[in-house]
Amino acid sequence: MSSPAVGFLLALLAAYGVFLVYTAVVFGWRGIGISPGIARRRRRTTLREFLVQAGLDNVRPVELLAVEVVLFTIAAAFGYAVYGGAPAAVVVGSAAAAIPIASARSRRRARRAAAREAWPRMIEEIRLQAVTLGRSIPQALLSVGARGPEEMRPAFAAAHREWLISTDLDRTLETLKAHLADPTADAVCETLLIAHEVGGTDVDTRLRALIDDRTEDLQGRKDARARQAGVRFARLFVIAVPVGMALVGLNIGDGRAAFQTATGQALVLVAFALMAACWVWAGQLLRLPEEQRVFAAGEEVGR
Repeated sequence: MSSPAVGFLLALLAAYGVFLVYTAVVFGWRGIGISPGIARRRRRTTLREFLVQAGLDNVRPVELLAVEVVLFTIAAAFGYAVYGGAPAAVVVGSAAAAIPIASARSRRRARRAAAREAWPRMIEEIRLQAVTLGRSIPQALLSVGARGPEEMRPAFAAAHREWLISTDLDRTLETLKAHLADPTADAVCETLLIAHEVGGTDVDTRLRALIDDRTEDLQGRKDARARQAGVRFARLFVIAVPVGMALVGLNIGDGRAAFQTATGQALVLVAFALMAACWVWAGQLLRLPEEQRVFAAGEEVGR
C-alpha cells in the first residue's frame, strides 16, 4: 500500500476516533455506531417485550446471553468429539445456543394461546359485572383478572397493587398492559378506559363487539392449527431423520474417519445448512399472522 493511502487511512481512523470521543462526552452516546440508532432502541424494546410475553420478565437479556454462551461451549465440545472438526463443532454449538430462544418462543406461543382462549370469557364476565351488576369498571376488571388463567394473574396482581396505591385507572391499565404485552389486553384496557372516562351505556355495546371479534379470531386460529397438525408433525423429521442417519453412520465402518476429513466436514456443513433452511422455510409457511400491539404501554416493566 502506498504512503499517501496509508496516511489517508490513518487520518480517517483518527477522525472517527475524535468523533466517538466527542459524541460520548457531549451527547452521552455509547457504542461504535454513528448514532444511538432508533432501530437499535426498537430491537431492545422488542426483546424486552418478547421476554415479557414469554413469562420471563424477570430475566435480563444479559442473563439470556450468558446461558447461550454456556450452551454453545458445551455443545461445541460435544460436536468436536463426535465429528472431529472445528466447523461442525461451531455449527452444533450455534444450534444449542439457539435453544433458550426457541424455548422462550414456545413459552410465548403457549401463553398467547392461553390468553386468546381466556379473553372472550373474561371480557364477558367484565361486561356482566360492570353492566348487569353495576360494579365499577376497575372492580370488575381486577376481580375477573384475579380468577383468570394462572399465567395472567401476576399481571393483574401488579395492576391491583397500582390501583390500591394510586386509585388511578389510567396508571393501573398501563401497568396491566406492560405486564401482559398482549394486543387483546391493550384493546380491552383502552375500551374500559374510554368507558370509565366517558360513562354511559356504550360500554356494553363496545364489549360485545370486542367479544365477537376475539371469538371469531380464536376460532379461525383453531381451524388453521387443526389443518396444520400433520404438517407440523412431519416438520420434525427435517431434524430427526438426518441427525439419526448421521449418528448411525458414525458407527458403520470408517464412518467416523470420513466425517473428520475435509470433504466430510464440508458435507456436514452443507447438511446442517440445508436442515436449517428447510426448518426455517417450513416455519414461515406454517406461521399464522401475529397481531400487532397498537396501544402499547409507554413504560417498560419494572420502571
